[in-house]
Amino acid sequence: MSIGVLALLSLLPIISVAVFLVLLRWPASRAMPIAYAVAFVLAWFVWQVPLTQILAASVNGLIIAATLIFIIFGAILLLNTLRQSGAMYAIREGFSDISTDRRVQVIIIAWLFGSFIEGSAGFGTPAAVAVPLMVGLGFPAMAAVVAGMIIQSTPVSFGAMGTPILVGINTGLSADPEMAAYALQRGFGEWDEFLAFVATKVAIIHALAGTFVPLLVTAVMTRFFGPERSFAAGFQVWKFALFAALAMTIPYVIVAAVFGPEFPSMFGGLIGLAIVVSAARKGFLVPKEEEAWDFGDRADWEEEWTGALQDRGHVPDPDHRMSLLKAWSPYLFVAGLLVLSRLPQVGMEPLLRSSNPFITWSWPQIFGSDISASFQPLWSPGTIFIIVSLLTILLHGMRLPEYKAALGSSLRTLLPASAALVFTVPMVQVFINTSGGGAGFEQMPIALAEGVANIAGSAWPFFSTFIGGLGAFVAGSNTVSNMMFSLFQFGVGERIMVDPTWIVALQAVGGASGNIICVHNVVAASAVVGLVGKEGAVIRKTLLPFLYYALITGSIGYGIVTGGIFNAGFIVVAMIVALMIYLILRFNRPGAAPAPG
Repeated sequence: MSIGVLALLSLLPIISVAVFLVLLRWPASRAMPIAYAVAFVLAWFVWQVPLTQILAASVNGLIIAATLIFIIFGAILLLNTLRQSGAMYAIREGFSDISTDRRVQVIIIAWLFGSFIEGSAGFGTPAAVAVPLMVGLGFPAMAAVVAGMIIQSTPVSFGAMGTPILVGINTGLSADPEMAAYALQRGFGEWDEFLAFVATKVAIIHALAGTFVPLLVTAVMTRFFGPERSFAAGFQVWKFALFAALAMTIPYVIVAAVFGPEFPSMFGGLIGLAIVVSAARKGFLVPKEEEAWDFGDRADWEEEWTGALQDRGHVPDPDHRMSLLKAWSPYLFVAGLLVLSRLPQVGMEPLLRSSNPFITWSWPQIFGSDISASFQPLWSPGTIFIIVSLLTILLHGMRLPEYKAALGSSLRTLLPASAALVFTVPMVQVFINTSGGGAGFEQMPIALAEGVANIAGSAWPFFSTFIGGLGAFVAGSNTVSNMMFSLFQFGVGERIMVDPTWIVALQAVGGASGNIICVHNVVAASAVVGLVGKEGAVIRKTLLPFLYYALITGSIGYGIVTGGIFNAGFIVVAMIVALMIYLILRFNRPGAAPAPG
């Protein structure tokens, strides 16, 4: 069978997702079973994968789905606990002291706090922390999810202490024993030095593209969720948005170059948070109070915007009101525990991820296949959320009936919201575990990538980020995308006679951008706030930011590897930047749409 036909067949599960979930607007609970069935049929009848391997991949998917549901439950429980204790009211008042402007709030929470949490824990944790926090502050659930997805780009390649680089690219490239010799030829005696070299390139590309991400977040938010339905209000905070972007990306690049891939997102987010919050408190570049933008009257919100966890404006009794530090303390404990558990210097990882069967629950070689599943509850962010929610009882002096109410509300939200994951993750696992079939074909993702590479030729850098994004779109992970495609991307770079390390860097960047539209992450983030059945609507709103990110980073990569100033890559970059400048000027001229909601 030709590469082109295989590529088209490999595309069918993704097409089914696009048709049923995005175009026909079916809920994920209906669309994803069809996508699973398509992947199952292709794997069994075309790739001729043994039925036991398909079933093993499906079971592994169910186990992974269960681990995600555990994290979602912990996040929901913490939010409900804070609502019952009155902490959310205090946090909302604290943000009002900084600025009542929702555009400022979304940049601080989603972009800066979200980047810090991504760097600390990764694997969708920012959605589990930042998204419900925004809902608790009065954001529509869908607006919070969309904002949380868009920022899943720049910080992701260095999420979870650099896991997409240290595990994803490392595993992908080291599968070829000749890679160590290549690294030595490039002057890197140690493999870790070579990974850090690639990581610096990843950081540079991300930082350039990330400059406009906070502005895109505000523009998308005002366009789809503002009373005026206009990009104008979002672009009118361009100064603050660019300031917040640079406050994160400049230290991000410096940390990547000096310290390696473990800390760029965590330190970039933390340093940016300190700079921007301090500046915002002094009114630096923040809109005046009378120009503050809001979502409009709650009665005018569209029905699809709200989820089961939508804030209802609860005001606690005077006796329950608390200081800002006390209100924030649970989130500070979450961040602290995430960092302490993942810092190698602390040494907690060997204990929390021990092979002891009480610590790591595993099912090796499911049904005799080479697919294994495991769950490490002490390592899961869900455990941290639950522990902190229990600690909040003491921190905030809660009564047990209040916590019981939070627990019951969380369980009622969790069950319907998690149904889609039961088919989403198994579909992904079947899709990526199609190697070794009787037909002798490459696994579906590689077959699809090879088909695109044959068409693209020397223009491959433009497409490399989209392939990385495709990997994350189906797998829900930048790390898994890098594992699948890093060696393939390196080989294509050599084939078109450019520096292959830049192509690998583009793979990592593209894999991060794919998280913006990843069905897996959209379903999980939506489930956190009980936004059931609206996953396709979220993806339609995040598609443009994904296209921006994948296109501009691929263009940057093409410009770098081709050389010279006037090449197609840099011309495309210049056009995108010029468009952003035009929009800023257009929406900030006299007579543009007013910012206030």
